[in-house]
Amino acid sequence: MARTVWDSSVGKKTVMAVSGLIMLAYLVVHMLGNLKIFFGSAEFNGYAHWLRTVGEPFLHHEWALWIVRVVLVAAVVAHATAAYQLSRRDIKARPTKYAHSKRRASYATRTMRWGGVILGLFIVWHILDLTTGTVHPNGFQSGRPYQNVIDTFSTWYGNVIYLVAMLALGLHIRHGFWSAAQTLGAGSRTRDRALKATANVLALVLTLGFISVPVAVMTGVVS
Repeated sequence: MARTVWDSSVGKKTVMAVSGLIMLAYLVVHMLGNLKIFFGSAEFNGYAHWLRTVGEPFLHHEWALWIVRVVLVAAVVAHATAAYQLSRRDIKARPTKYAHSKRRASYATRTMRWGGVILGLFIVWHILDLTTGTVHPNGFQSGRPYQNVIDTFSTWYGNVIYLVAMLALGLHIRHGFWSAAQTLGAGSRTRDRALKATANVLALVLTLGFISVPVAVMTGVVS
């Protein structure tokens, strides 16, 4: 039964919707955590340490954090796989472009695929930069995330990569939230306006919330 659901286009769209909402919930929490940087290094570093002790002593050290990571990886893989396979089906079903050249879809809709690729590459870079420290500038300091964030956003390329990715994220959320609502049956003629407004607000708040950190470092508000 699971195979039958997955093989159908409706099933893949449902997987995309559910996995997308899981990632959206994480992004809201992640953004709120990021904003703690405005309260100083002690507050931000303390929050990062707390993430590794959530659930203790019932859970072992960092178990809760790893559970979240596993769920997120599963959501990202499911989302990307379903999106790729749906894209391939769309291309096979329509191998030639439509005759008309008028653009009817929004900019966010037209760039969903490229936006997904940009976000996928950004996730890899973000992990290598601020989690493993593999590509981190000025030497990664374990247990000092406040300083690591400042180091990253003290480089021009760190700011460019992050800002481009966050703009792509905003467009992705703007279209993706409304699309997920339609897929899961929450949309209707009377609720569409409210859903689109919610999508716009979420996209705007998350984009501004995330980019406020590199902007604060660049302007010296956070140092």
